[in-house]
Amino acid sequence: VQLQASGGGLVQPGGSLRLSCATSGFTLGSYGMGWFRQAPGKERELITGISNSGSSRYYEDSVKGRFTVSRDNAKNMVYLQMNSLKPEDTAVYYCARARLPWATADKHDYEYWGQGTLVTVSS
Repeated sequence: VQLQASGGGLVQPGGSLRLSCATSGFTLGSYGMGWFRQAPGKERELITGISNSGSSRYYEDSVKGRFTVSRDNAKNMVYLQMNSLKPEDTAVYYCARARLPWATADKHDYEYWGQGTLVTVSS
């Protein structure tokens, strides 16, 4: 199982970024996927999950209405569109694969993480 997140960078408050997660080594359409983030000095937190078909999504309250998770199983890709970014969104972002097909909100249901990509929101 390989997961590689990309697309991070420096953005001003209120700006947008789109993260991508390239997957390989498994059949993406069989698993739920999620995005975690870890800010300096804080624990890694689950912020969104998406079911194997993309029909169901979970969002943590702090990102609800601003972030959108999507997937393209044919291209083996998962995406995170981040809008209205805030300084408190600054973190390393990781994509992760769940053990299950659905959009689980339980961080313990995720078993694989890729290397993260750094997002810095600052003026």
